[in-house]
Amino acid sequence: MSKLKLTGKELRAVGYPEGPVISIAMNVMQKHYKHSAKEEVMDLLKNILAAPVEYENDAALGLIAEQLIPKKEMDGTNISLNQQGIQFNVFGQEHIEEGAMHQMYQAAKLPISVAGALMPDAHSGYGLPIGGVLATENAVIPYGVGVDIGCRMCLSIFDINPKELVQKESFFAREMGEATLFGSGQQFDTASNHEVMENELFYQLPLLKNLHGRAWKQLGSSGSGNHFVEFGVVEIAEKDAMLGIDAGMYVGLLSHSGSRALGANIANHYTKLAISKRRLPQEAKNLAWLTLDEEEGIEYWNAMNLAGDYASACHHIIHDKIAKQLGRKPMKMVENHHNFAWKEVLSGAEGDGKEVIVHRKGATPAGKDVLGIIPGSMTADGFIVKGKGEMASVNSASHGAGRKMSRSRAMQSVTDKQFKDELKKFGVKLLGGGLDESPFAYKDIHVVMQSQKALVDVVGKFTPKIVKMDGAQHRSWKKARPDDPVGRGKEDVMGE
Repeated sequence: MSKLKLTGKELRAVGYPEGPVISIAMNVMQKHYKHSAKEEVMDLLKNILAAPVEYENDAALGLIAEQLIPKKEMDGTNISLNQQGIQFNVFGQEHIEEGAMHQMYQAAKLPISVAGALMPDAHSGYGLPIGGVLATENAVIPYGVGVDIGCRMCLSIFDINPKELVQKESFFAREMGEATLFGSGQQFDTASNHEVMENELFYQLPLLKNLHGRAWKQLGSSGSGNHFVEFGVVEIAEKDAMLGIDAGMYVGLLSHSGSRALGANIANHYTKLAISKRRLPQEAKNLAWLTLDEEEGIEYWNAMNLAGDYASACHHIIHDKIAKQLGRKPMKMVENHHNFAWKEVLSGAEGDGKEVIVHRKGATPAGKDVLGIIPGSMTADGFIVKGKGEMASVNSASHGAGRKMSRSRAMQSVTDKQFKDELKKFGVKLLGGGLDESPFAYKDIHVVMQSQKALVDVVGKFTPKIVKMDGAQHRSWKKARPDDPVGRGKEDVMGE
């Protein structure tokens, strides 16, 4: 097939304005779409021109979109960090990398910061570290929530004998495969119905209006990175009043994913706005905030909550599909966000009973008697927990075991044989997944749980047995990109 040839005249003819965007568009398309049909390329260029915001997070096409999105005037003022930041507690400090500590110290110096804490699974992120908890006064930090807004855990517990996971392994594996889609950018041909797609914000905010169609086709999908759906054994040692399940062994369906392209676009759009309004020192610029008494801040808050509802709907669709095939309703469903911001009232010296905005970026809500899920790795136990309402952690706990290796390091240091032997040792059937998500890449979940005994009570255990993840060859079994950060994908999302 001949290589693609484009001219500036052709781009101007379809509406591209004079300026750098023309040469950028030509270079991008000739580099990344050189073997595509010219008609298809021109149609794609027209789509980018019509709705550039839909493409701003694409690794290649985002270069074109960036030139087409109207630039906001830099109307912000320079803001200095406080010399001394607020005090914050660190749990499991001996297991936390210096980069995450440094990022938390930066966040503690923001003039809006009121209280904070760092969880034992913490590692570096963008802005607030993953595992970072920060309470602020009348302000929300988009990168304090994270790119995958509303990323969450959801566990359905079924009154089924766990022996069936072995006896009917192929059945359970098939049902997981048919219930959801994995992989960056994946969309369903036929969209599921859910009331979240009728939210009026989709018709009021231009950003969300442009994302509505794609979000609908991704509803119920799971994405890539460390996102998963898995069957396992739930063990309840003794009945807990909040969980309400008798002691025994059950089948559990556990899922982990977030708001896909919807959340990524919201996060990046409002982070750019925040940076333009609050010019912080370069090392802290991703901690820029929006206040809740300005239009942009209110918009972000509403969009963030919509993305959280959307993420929850994705899980419910997956669980409902599988429950229908199992012919059982779950005895109990436990779920929680771990990339979100909440309005809460702080008690004690820091809060003195006032309302604040609590950002939990890779952290599980652990208020008094609040149930949540803290997973391990694909071979390690996860835990159903009940919060103790500990103000020292701002009512929070870890969101998992936390990585101890970057993706690239895991793929360079772990062999296929080691990986397969580990899966066999724990009796885990893996569908998809790769070396970057191998158990060796993660901290010991039992050490992490020991570090937060004061924050949560364990009321149940989940042991993975059949695990479904993205199996994309480019991101698992082949060479990792050198710029992959420590952490799962780019904070649990690939801009999908």
